[in-house]
Amino acid sequence: MKERLEELQAEALGKAEKAETLKDLQDIRVAYLGKKGPITEVLRGMGKLSKEERPVIGELANKVREAIAEALDTKKDKLEAEELEKKLEQETIDVTLPGRPVKVGGPHLLTSIVEEIEDLFIGMGFEVREGPEVETDYYNFEALNLPKGHPARDMQDSFYITEELLMRTHTSPVQARTMGEFKGAKPVKMICPGKVYRRDTDDATHSHQFTQVEGLYVDKDVRMSDLKGVLNRFAKQMFGEDREIRLRPSFFPFTEPSVEMDISCKVCHGEGCSVCKGTGWIEILGGGMVHPRVLEMAGYDSEQYTGFAFGMGPERIAMLKYGVDDIRHFYTNDVRFLKQYHKA
Repeated sequence: MKERLEELQAEALGKAEKAETLKDLQDIRVAYLGKKGPITEVLRGMGKLSKEERPVIGELANKVREAIAEALDTKKDKLEAEELEKKLEQETIDVTLPGRPVKVGGPHLLTSIVEEIEDLFIGMGFEVREGPEVETDYYNFEALNLPKGHPARDMQDSFYITEELLMRTHTSPVQARTMGEFKGAKPVKMICPGKVYRRDTDDATHSHQFTQVEGLYVDKDVRMSDLKGVLNRFAKQMFGEDREIRLRPSFFPFTEPSVEMDISCKVCHGEGCSVCKGTGWIEILGGGMVHPRVLEMAGYDSEQYTGFAFGMGPERIAMLKYGVDDIRHFYTNDVRFLKQYHKA
């Protein structure tokens, strides 16, 4: 039995030395060290040995196993090193070849405009708030003084999911939610940027999905003059210090009185041209004093608190600021268009 073990060791070591692939080594390992290998068969016959011979043969068998395993591992390391060296030789990099340029992306033009607006209003003490794009009918309409059946709902043809859920038509619900969260206990000074949705035919100036940034300031003794001051500062920082603004009477269900704001045309400086359709002014946003009923539904005492709200479209601002003639350019992902406004 001793001779048989020594014979198996010599045989296995010889085959390990001649092995040329990792698969050959694995086959040798299974053949000699597996449960059905010859060494295991030899050990099964140890029951016929005397008590004195058993420990001697057992120790020898372990030494044989260790010797074979060590030889296989050594050969495996050698073959793996040779294989790696061949692979590296085949994959040698020619450092004299010119490198491929890496195209660097950047913020989308609308993202840059929204961030610019956010920075501007944060500098005036406003905080940025967000809300769900799938909104309830209550917050999208009723909390903003637009009860069911109100004719002004037709101005915002909506994507309804159920009778009480819809894709929000403006970001004003975020204002209603924030006022409701504060329950009339403290002032609100916020803006809420985000995507909104309306059933509209896409053309050069309309889109079924677009972006809005709305603002709200509720506190004691807030006046229309405060709204004008904030919007005047916004217009000058966004479009240039030489811009003038004017407020025109308008109507929105959630503000009273309501206004629309125009800025002086940058092309003709108020003289009148084709861009401003001869008026010298370009409409930019709407706003007004928060309707007392809206304040009361949110828990504010309209005798003590007043406020103003406004809303603007970043697409329109970008179109006016950069001379973009079609709103669809913002959503078609044409790199030729987008890279014109990428700031490195």
